[in-house]
Amino acid sequence: MAQFGLCLLLLFSGLIHHIKSHIKKEDKTSEKERPNFIVILADDIGWGDLWVNRPDNSTPTPWLDSLKLKGKRFTDFHSPASTCSPSRAALLTGRHGLRNGVTHNFAVGSVGGLPLNETTFAELLHDAGYYTAIIGKWHLGHNGSYNPVHRGFDYYFGIPYSNDMGCTDKPGLNLPSCPPCLRSQSSLNRKHEECYTKVALPLIENETIFEQPLDTWSLKDRYATAAVNQIFTASISKKQPFLLYVALAHMHVPLFHNAFLNVTTQDPYTASLSDMDSLVGTIMQAVSTEQLENTLIWFTGDNGPWEQKCQFAGHVGPFVGKWQTSRGGGSAKRTTWEGGHRVPTVVAWPKKIKPNSTSSALLSGLDIFPTILSLAGVKPPSDRRYGGIDITDILLNDSDTGHKSLMHPNSGAAGQFGDLQTVRLKHHKAFYITGGSVTCGGGSGQQQYHTPPLIFDLSLDEAEETPLNPESEEYRSVLKEVEREREALLWDIATDKVSSADYTVNPAAVPCCQPHNPACRCHSLK
Repeated sequence: MAQFGLCLLLLFSGLIHHIKSHIKKEDKTSEKERPNFIVILADDIGWGDLWVNRPDNSTPTPWLDSLKLKGKRFTDFHSPASTCSPSRAALLTGRHGLRNGVTHNFAVGSVGGLPLNETTFAELLHDAGYYTAIIGKWHLGHNGSYNPVHRGFDYYFGIPYSNDMGCTDKPGLNLPSCPPCLRSQSSLNRKHEECYTKVALPLIENETIFEQPLDTWSLKDRYATAAVNQIFTASISKKQPFLLYVALAHMHVPLFHNAFLNVTTQDPYTASLSDMDSLVGTIMQAVSTEQLENTLIWFTGDNGPWEQKCQFAGHVGPFVGKWQTSRGGGSAKRTTWEGGHRVPTVVAWPKKIKPNSTSSALLSGLDIFPTILSLAGVKPPSDRRYGGIDITDILLNDSDTGHKSLMHPNSGAAGQFGDLQTVRLKHHKAFYITGGSVTCGGGSGQQQYHTPPLIFDLSLDEAEETPLNPESEEYRSVLKEVEREREALLWDIATDKVSSADYTVNPAAVPCCQPHNPACRCHSLK
C-alpha cells in the first residue's frame, strides 16, 4: 500500500509539473480574464471538524488550514438543506427545494432526478464558454438526461449517490459494519439490516460504468488524479476558463483513508479528515501557478454530521442543540438545528480576497449560484426567482451584509419534506417543528409542533438550549418580524415558476453493468 501511495504521489507531482511547464510557455493573461472556479463540497462534515483548537495542538488538515490562511473564512455559513440531494440541488440552482422540486434524497432505483427544466450554474457557465467538470458524488439522478453530462458538465467521474448506497468488496468503517458484496448466487438470500448487499456501488465516467463494485479505499487517489487531469484539460489543452465541482465522498460513512498517510494511529474519523485534506492539497498545488492563480476555490459542506453513526460522525462544535438533545433525538444531519446545516466554509482567490480574513455574515450555499455567475459575467434565467444573494462585495471587500433571514427546510426529521419550518432572522431563530432525528443511542425525539414557535437568541445561546419567554417583549417583537418574513417567502414561492421532481423508484433504474452477475459485478478498467 505504501508503494502504491508513493507511485500516486509521484504521478500527481508529475502532472502538476507538466501543467506548470506548459503554462510558463503561454502568454500572460489579461486582468480581465474570467476567473476559474473550483467548488469543493464535503459530505456530512461538522462545523467543528475544521479550524478549531485541539487539546494536543495537532492538525489533521494542514492544506485546509493553508486554504483558510489564503482566503476568507465564514463562521455563519449554512448548507441549503440538511441532507444530500436537496442541498446539492439548491447549491447548483440557487433555489430551495420548494422551488426546484428536490425536497429529499433520490434512491438507488430512482427514475428521475433534478427536474430537467431547472438550470444549473454549470449549464450557464458552459454556454458562456467555460469548460465544466464534476468529480465525485452527484445524487441528483443517474438515468438518461439526469446524468451530469446532460446538466451542463463536459466531464463526469464519480459515484451516482452516497457511498453507503451500495456494497463494496472492501467495506469501509460504518455502523453497522457492512459485509462485502455477494460473489455467488448461493449468497443471494443473505440479509443485513441497513446495508446494501445485492447491488454494488458503481464508479461512473460520463455515462459508462467504469467499475462495479468500486474500491472506496482508492477513491480519493482516483478523484485527485481526475481533478488534476481536468484542470490540465481545461487550462492547457482547451485553453478555456473552467468550473471544477468536486463533490467528495468524505466525510460520509463508510469512512476510509489512505494508509500511506501514516495516520493509522489516529481515530478513524480524524484519519479520514487527513485523507480528505490531502485531496484538497493536490488540487491546491495544481492551481498554484501564476497562470492559474486567477482561480477561486470555494470549500463548504452539504450538511452537518450524521450523529447516528456515533464514533464515525463529525463534530458540531458549540452548536449542539441542547433543547432537543435534552428531550431525546438528534440535532445534526436531517434537522434544522444549527448542527444540521451550519458548515465550515472558506473562499480563497489570490490577490482578490484578503488572506486570513473572517466574516460573520449570515450566508448560505444558495449564494454560490449567483456569486459565481456574477464573477463570470453571466446572467441567470429571468423567468424564475432565486434564494441566494451575490456575495461578491463580501468576498472582495469588508462588507459583512449577508441575508436578513434564512429559511431552513425539513430534510427528513419531523414534518413534511421541504417545508420551510425554521426561520433564522438575524441572530434569532424560530422553530415551528422539532424532533424526529435518530441519535447515536437510537432515540429520535418526539415530533412536536410549536404554536407559537420556539425562539432562541443565538448571540447568547449558541447551544440552542433555552428559548425566549413567549411573554417577553423581545419574543413578541421577534415573532412579528419572523412571521412577516416567512409569509413573504412562502407567497413568493407560491407565485414563482416551481418544479416537481419525479421520485418514482423502479428496479430497472438501478445502475448495473452486468445484471446476470451477483452484485452487478464487472471488471475494473484500471
